[in-house]
Amino acid sequence: MGGAGEVGRSAFLLKDEKNILLDYGVKNGTPKLEYPLIPAKVDAVVVSHAHFDHTGALPILYNQELPVAFGTRPTMELSELLLEDSLGISKKNNIKPMYSKRDLRTYLQKFLSYNYNSEIDFSNYMINFADAGHIPGSAVTLIQKNHNDKRLVYTGDFKIDPQFTQGSAEIVKSDILMIESTYATRSHPDRSKLIKAFIEDVKTTLDNGGTALVPCFAVGRAQEIIAILYDHGLIDQTYMDGMAKKATEIVMRYPEFTSNKEMIMSAMKQVNWIGEHYDRIGALKMPSVIVTTAGMLNGGPVLHYITKLNPRSKIMLTGYQVDGTNGNLLLKGEPLDIDGNMIKINNQATYYDFSAHASKEDIYKYVRESDPETVICVHGDKQNTEALAESLKLEGFDAHAPKFGEKMKIEF
Repeated sequence: MGGAGEVGRSAFLLKDEKNILLDYGVKNGTPKLEYPLIPAKVDAVVVSHAHFDHTGALPILYNQELPVAFGTRPTMELSELLLEDSLGISKKNNIKPMYSKRDLRTYLQKFLSYNYNSEIDFSNYMINFADAGHIPGSAVTLIQKNHNDKRLVYTGDFKIDPQFTQGSAEIVKSDILMIESTYATRSHPDRSKLIKAFIEDVKTTLDNGGTALVPCFAVGRAQEIIAILYDHGLIDQTYMDGMAKKATEIVMRYPEFTSNKEMIMSAMKQVNWIGEHYDRIGALKMPSVIVTTAGMLNGGPVLHYITKLNPRSKIMLTGYQVDGTNGNLLLKGEPLDIDGNMIKINNQATYYDFSAHASKEDIYKYVRESDPETVICVHGDKQNTEALAESLKLEGFDAHAPKFGEKMKIEF
């Protein structure tokens, strides 16, 4: 229903004795958000993690139906934060939202939260969550029928190579594996070398009298970057703006879902928080690091800063930039859409691959060790999903790269 041959609006409906929906997100499209197909009937929703491309459409389901939602405890609170923010943005821009505050409240009331490795009984199914290593609370989902041993595993977004603030994804044995393919044809750089290059770039920018502007996703990436800056003695010159503060407060309520929690807590106590407009002005008056939302430059405080940087400043993108977003346009050297005006940004921009997604090596490792009969390649552009499926077929797997809206019959 979404997330097939594309990155964004993940939504996969398992139609069986009960209809179980795996995620229900939106896509940062141009010029507006793109939504998944609307299912006729849903009995339950499994929420893999809080990012908006997996949760952004969830309250729409609660206009008329009342499916139970399953996820981890951080996922419930973090998704609430992002969904409330989306309502606020719609109101600010005089756009009628696709869901109401009542729909959001109903979704939260129907959300049942669990720790990893907790067996969830739902009708004739058993559901279990394992650590996905992506962001706090992200989960790999195992679904089994109580009367047979077939194992359907949905990875959601995952990462095996550990991050600074997240551990490794658990590889779950499967018969049917639905796996993300975001970077199915690409390797990520060595993490330690990446951090070293990033820190050197930040220090050089500060020494030159500029601002190191670091756009970040509020959930996961902001905590990772702040912890790295703290670890390298740069926290005193670092400012944080946007939704990341609230997201970090939620993350810290569930320390068992993250790594280096003591370091994150110390960093949060020492970072300079932006509270008022004059704080933003002050942050730009001196060499500083500004960590702020939004990660793809399509909104948030980053748009305030990006047009006010001095010529010695640099923009350091840290996450995936969907085609058509301002972040993608910036990397191409094209003008950005800021409040309806196309503005050329002359400051140098660099991309640091701090991805929380599986690399090509991670993806193949997961498939081989999960050892499924059938592999369904999702959450990747058409080139990546098809390349992964074709390659896996050569290894003997029954692999598929479904298209948007396509139905598949599986033995489950």
